[in-house]
Amino acid sequence: MRWINAYARRHRAGIFMYLVFGAVFAVVVYLYQLPMEPAVYAIGLCLLIAAAVLAVDSLRYCRKAKELEWQLEAVKNGTEKLPEPEDEIERLYQLLLENAQVERTRQVGEIIQEKAEVTDYFTLWTHQIKTPIAAMRLLLQQEPAMADESQGEGEFLSAEQYYQQKREIKSELFKIEQYVEMVLQYLRLNSSINDFVLQEYELDSLICQAVRKYAPMFIRRKLTLHYEPLQEKAVTDEKWLVFVLEQILSNAIKYTSAGDIFIYMENGCLVVRDTGIGILPEDLPRVFDKGYTGYNGRSDKKASGIGLYLVKKILDKLGHKIMLESEAGKGTKVKLLF
Repeated sequence: MRWINAYARRHRAGIFMYLVFGAVFAVVVYLYQLPMEPAVYAIGLCLLIAAAVLAVDSLRYCRKAKELEWQLEAVKNGTEKLPEPEDEIERLYQLLLENAQVERTRQVGEIIQEKAEVTDYFTLWTHQIKTPIAAMRLLLQQEPAMADESQGEGEFLSAEQYYQQKREIKSELFKIEQYVEMVLQYLRLNSSINDFVLQEYELDSLICQAVRKYAPMFIRRKLTLHYEPLQEKAVTDEKWLVFVLEQILSNAIKYTSAGDIFIYMENGCLVVRDTGIGILPEDLPRVFDKGYTGYNGRSDKKASGIGLYLVKKILDKLGHKIMLESEAGKGTKVKLLF
C-alpha cells in the first residue's frame, strides 16, 4: 500500500490530466446529444487500457523502489549497485550521487591524511622537546658553589661555571619555546580558519623583531650579523612573516658554527645569507618537503624537517616566493620575493 500511495503521488499530474480529459469527453458527448453506447464503450476501453498501463508501470516502480531499498543495506559493506537509469533525470541523479560519493571519499581521505600528519608531527615534536628538557634537568641537578671554599671542590660549581650553566639553561629553554611556537603555528596553518591580515609593512621592523629574538644565540655562538636598514616595504602579514624570518635565521645560526650572517636586498629580493656548512646539491630539491632533513639534518640529529616545510607553506599562502641557493662548505643564501 505504501508503494501504491507513493506511485500515485509521483504520477498525480498525469492521473489528474487523464480524469480531466475523461470529464471533457463526457461533457462533449452530453452537450451534442451523441449516442451514449459508443461513448461508454470508448470510455470503458480507455479506462481498461489505462488500468493495464498503470498496473504494469506501478509494478515496475515498486520493484525498483524495493531494489533501491536493498541497496541501502548493501551500502554498509560497499557492494551497492544502482539500477540502470530509465530516463535523463534518473541518469543525472545517479551522476550526482556518484560525484558526491567521490567528493566524500576525497574529503575523508584528506581528513585521515591530515590526522596522520598531525600524529606524526606531534610524535616527532615530543621526541624533540624531550632533549632540551633532559638537558635542563641534568644542569639543574648540579649545585652552585658554596661561599665556604673548604667544601670539596669536585662537588660544587664555581661562580663562572654557575653562570655558564645558567646560560645553557636559558639556551635550552629558548629551544623549548621555539618548539612550542612551531607547533602552535603548525596547528594554526592547518586549521580551516585563516587569520592572515595583509597590509603594507616596513621590512626593517619585521626583520628587527626576528633579529632581536635571536640576539642571544648570535652572542652565544659568536656570530657576526651584517645588516643595515633596508628602507623597503612589502604587503604581507606581520605575524606569519616574522615567523618565517625566525625560522630562516634559526637555520642560519644552527648550521653556522663560526662566521657571518648577512641580511640585505638583492634584485628586489630579501636575502639572508650565511657562511655555514651549506647544503648538498642532492638535498636542495627536497629541503621544503615535510620531514626531509637531508645529510646535514641526519648528522645534526636534532633537525625535524618541519621548519622549511612550514616556511614554504606559509609563503605560498601569503603569495610570496622563496628561492634557495647553497654550496656545501661555503654557506646558504635564502631569497624571499614579495
